[in-house]
Amino acid sequence: QVQLVESGGGLVQAGGSLRLSCAASRSIFSFNVMGWYRQAPGNKRELVAHTTSGGSTHYADSVKGRFTISRDNAKNTVYLQMNSLKPEDTAVYYCNTVPARRDAWGQGTLVTVSS
Repeated sequence: QVQLVESGGGLVQAGGSLRLSCAASRSIFSFNVMGWYRQAPGNKRELVAHTTSGGSTHYADSVKGRFTISRDNAKNTVYLQMNSLKPEDTAVYYCNTVPARRDAWGQGTLVTVSS
């Protein structure tokens, strides 16, 4: 079992930046794919970015070119750098493996982007 704790969210104006962090309770080295998900009010949770242990990255079209995912296996941490934020990026952001482990969802971190 692994516990994931997200942090770094907050209120930011459109065009601003935030860096999210996801700290794992144990080594993430064995998890081939780690991802960031988000859930906006009234919407399903969606995968916005993921990274493999080999370092490749993939992004949803809605965030491509603005978000950057990275992982530090030595620190058991996954990051999401979010630039040029838009009001439609407002959501609770979660990290998890891909596919997601049902028992690993954390509380998430709220990102609110004002126009």
